[in-house]
Amino acid sequence: MGDFGSSAGPLDVPSALAEQMAQSVLDQGVDIAVSLAMEVDHGAVQPLEILLGGIATKPVIPIFVNSVAAPFAPMKRIRLLGEAVGTFLKNFDGNVLLLGSGGLSHDPPVPRLEAATGEQRTMLLGCNHPTAAARSVRQQRVIDTAKAFTRGEAGIMDLAPEWDRQLLDILASGELEQLDAWTAKEMAATAGNSAHEVRTWVAAHNALKAAAGQYAVTSEYYRPIPEYIAGFAVTTAVSVPKTAGLTETAVAAGTVRA
Repeated sequence: MGDFGSSAGPLDVPSALAEQMAQSVLDQGVDIAVSLAMEVDHGAVQPLEILLGGIATKPVIPIFVNSVAAPFAPMKRIRLLGEAVGTFLKNFDGNVLLLGSGGLSHDPPVPRLEAATGEQRTMLLGCNHPTAAARSVRQQRVIDTAKAFTRGEAGIMDLAPEWDRQLLDILASGELEQLDAWTAKEMAATAGNSAHEVRTWVAAHNALKAAAGQYAVTSEYYRPIPEYIAGFAVTTAVSVPKTAGLTETAVAAGTVRA
C-alpha cells in the first residue's frame, strides 16, 4: 500500500507454494481464508525493507492475522495457526525466515467500526481506497497524537512495559501455551486496542517450534517509545539444535501500526 513511507508495489509471492501451505493448514483443521488480491500495509513490508533491502528481493508468503477488528480469534487458535504453518515447513527443503511483525503495547488513534463516521466506515470496510490526500491527513493525525502523547496530553492509553516484558519472557521460554488464557478484552484493557498485533509474534514463534523443535532467543531488544506510540522490540530465535537441511529463524519485529 505504501503507507507511512513504506514501499508500494507487488510482493514476490510463490503462488503454488502458498496454495500448498494453505491446503496443508486447512487439512490440519485450522480454518483460514485465501485471497488472490490481498493488500498489505507497513506492518508487513517494513521488516522486508529493513532486513532484505526491499519488498520483492526474496519470495514471501504473507499471512494475515486479524489484530484490529472484533471479534478476535482466541489466542490458542493463533498458536495453532502457527503450529500448522510450521508443520508444513517441517518437510520443506530450503531455508525459511519466519517473520512476526507488529507493535507491542499501543493504543494509537485508529477509528473503530462501532464509533466510525460514514467516511471512516467506508474506508474500514475497504469499499474504496483512500486518496493520497486522505492518507496524508490520517498519517498526520497519528503524528500529532504522538507529539501530544509525549507531552502527556493525548487521550490514549499509556504504554505497558511490564505487559510487554511478560510477553517477551513467555515467547523466549517456548511455553506458548501460557498465552492460551489471554483474552482479547484483557489484552486491550491492559496494553491498548492495538496490542492484538502480538498475535503475529505468537504464530511466528510457534511455527518455528513446530518446524524445527525447541528454539532459543539469541538476541533481544526492547524499548517503550512514546514518540511512536508503541512498545518496540526485536527478538531473534533459532532452532536448538540446528537441524540438518533446514535452518529456521523466527524474527518478531515491532513496527509502527496505526
